[in-house]
Amino acid sequence: MFYLVLFLICLFLSLGVGVLAGLSDIRGMVIPNIYSVIVGAAFLVAFAGLYIGGKTDIFSSIWSHLIAAGFMFVVTLILFATGIMGAADSKLGTVFALWLGLKGFASFLVFMTLGGGILAVAALILQKRRPFKAPKKGSWVARVQDGESKVPYGVAIVFGAIVAFFQIGYFDLSSLSLFFDTGGS
Repeated sequence: MFYLVLFLICLFLSLGVGVLAGLSDIRGMVIPNIYSVIVGAAFLVAFAGLYIGGKTDIFSSIWSHLIAAGFMFVVTLILFATGIMGAADSKLGTVFALWLGLKGFASFLVFMTLGGGILAVAALILQKRRPFKAPKKGSWVARVQDGESKVPYGVAIVFGAIVAFFQIGYFDLSSLSLFFDTGGS
């Protein structure tokens, strides 16, 4: 039972911090680095705890997780270097890819991209229609309505991560029942 609680605390901590990162991105187009640190640390605690406890069926191999994170870092570093993505988005995407490993990486990319596309369409609508009369200065809405081409990609990253978490089974009862096999420690 201890390992199940550890896993769920780390998982929900990561998702909660991810939501905070998305909100921060909407409010001011900034994602504090501490959010990425917390998501990454939560994965490391969960992975190490489950490995030590012999609950290795929940995650893929550490290499799978590291390769997914490395690939995401390289791709988002290129996007950052070309001005398409912010550095904080790169960090957040990388630590969520760490959580997902290669098993959930494709799903993460697809839904993150879909979320980014929806945000881009929303930005175009905001620019054209200017529906908000007095948005908070510096917020995504205010910046887009003032003519900037910005998207709070942290929202898309978290959306992609949540969908991928469901698709790879982190919330699946059959996956969670693995914690009760071998005596339910």
